[in-house]
Amino acid sequence: MIVRFAGLGLGAATLTTVAAASGNTNADVLPPSLDVSSFMAEPVTPRSTLIKDKDDMKVKMEMLIMKIQADFCRALENEEDPSKKFIVDRWTRAEGGGGVTCVIQNGKTFEKAGVNVSVVHGILPVDAVRQMKARGKELIGKELPFFAAGISSVIHPSNPHVPTVHFNYRYFEVTQENGEKMWWFGGGTDLTPYYLVEEDVRHFHSTLKKACDLHDAGYYPKFKKWCDEYFLVSHRNESRGVGGIFFDDFEMHSQGDSFEFVKSCAESVIPSYVPLVKKHRNDPFTSAERDWQLLRRGRYVEFNLVYDRGTKFGLYTPGARIESILMSLPVYAKWEYMHSPSDGTPEAKLTEILRNPKEWI
Repeated sequence: MIVRFAGLGLGAATLTTVAAASGNTNADVLPPSLDVSSFMAEPVTPRSTLIKDKDDMKVKMEMLIMKIQADFCRALENEEDPSKKFIVDRWTRAEGGGGVTCVIQNGKTFEKAGVNVSVVHGILPVDAVRQMKARGKELIGKELPFFAAGISSVIHPSNPHVPTVHFNYRYFEVTQENGEKMWWFGGGTDLTPYYLVEEDVRHFHSTLKKACDLHDAGYYPKFKKWCDEYFLVSHRNESRGVGGIFFDDFEMHSQGDSFEFVKSCAESVIPSYVPLVKKHRNDPFTSAERDWQLLRRGRYVEFNLVYDRGTKFGLYTPGARIESILMSLPVYAKWEYMHSPSDGTPEAKLTEILRNPKEWI
């Protein structure tokens, strides 16, 4: 069974950066420290607020994720057919905030590549409060104002020899009933190959480790283990991929130090992944290898819809943009009854690793 997941249906490439669309005026001239000229679209927050609150973590995080989005999209476009560019969709959320969703679909290199930025605020949904309390958050009050800014990306390549990558980096802030603010960061980067090339996996993990080591030598082993545990497809008893790093509720040092760590991790995405695209995007492949890629994508869909914390939060949030939440799903995925790879095959080798995660460096 092959399932085709519907595309975003956005039509031709669109870039909504005009001042009228974002509530900006000619008077809202940004200082050099808030340069937005390279972004894929106008930031979500009005320029007047960016200027007024330029030292606030909410603004710093929005500026970071907008830059990471632009840098990553252009790096991917360099590996794609020149005629294929990202569709840029700047959207608003009636309950507060909005985002910028960038998508390439049915390209030569990327069957579907999505890079989404969201900057939203409002009242925390009851189900989200319940989830946070279950993770140990001591939230005081019922109707709690929140702010969330994050970037999330999943890249599904056309060639089975190019791995899928996912990354997500986010900042969350909740104002409690007594006026006190709680904040934390979360995120991670992980790799899902269809065919195992150990040299590539070591490169990926080494790049992430370097980013972690800039801040604390204990971060990489801790967050690598957390990644292996989080991206477990429990009902299959196998990992979604070969891991990477994952962390949540990160508030181990000052807010500024935590931000710098997240920045280092986000900036490591391009050097960890794009070399693998360059290396394998023109590799020959068979129809059997394509079938295996689609089967593995089925597992990806299972994890995202059943277990992923970000997907659940998005679906619980009133006014959430479903197209952006489900952007991570591939265009095509496949399920076969009782499928099992033959012993001694590359597919069996990958499956063994997914059932028994290992240390790569």
